[in-house]
Amino acid sequence: MRICIYGSASDDIARHYIEETEKLAVMLADRGHSLVFGGGAAGLMGAAARGFHQKGAEIIGVVPTFFNVDGILFEHCTEMIRTDTMRTRKQKMDDLAEAFITTPGGIGTYEEFFEIITLKQLGQSRKPLVLFNIDGYFDPLRALLQNCVDGKFMPQHTIELVHFSDTADDVLHYLDTYQPEEFNILKYRTLKEE
Repeated sequence: MRICIYGSASDDIARHYIEETEKLAVMLADRGHSLVFGGGAAGLMGAAARGFHQKGAEIIGVVPTFFNVDGILFEHCTEMIRTDTMRTRKQKMDDLAEAFITTPGGIGTYEEFFEIITLKQLGQSRKPLVLFNIDGYFDPLRALLQNCVDGKFMPQHTIELVHFSDTADDVLHYLDTYQPEEFNILKYRTLKEE
């Protein structure tokens, strides 16, 4: 399975995040999966790429042409696809991927995650979507999503479209057992007054 991994491009983050992401990538590669990612050599993008590279797995980087700067891109990609814009980059990653894992990151990582969960909510994607919740990093996001539900801005079902995983083993189990559900527009209609 081609798995798209989103995550931070910062090397300034705590080392534990990098180690856990690289460990997950090695485990995924051991199961025969390949990587689709943003092409970066640093942060959690780089950690994911190094993990897959250790096992000789396929690694597809997708980068906008303006990222063509020495030292920024992971040098051992099986294939590097260049796009004109960030928007076309995301579309290409979505087209190539069969599953998505979001590791801790900043605004760009959140933007990528929210696009995929929006597509799932609208029935435009049925691919698995995981938040790798290292050290509870995504707990505030879970609370934010629940706040949206509590305020009737979205249905509870939207939160159920993403799986929060605290461990690499749980990520693997979820991907191994994932069963896509049929899209039902009734789950997304305006919520009834209680």
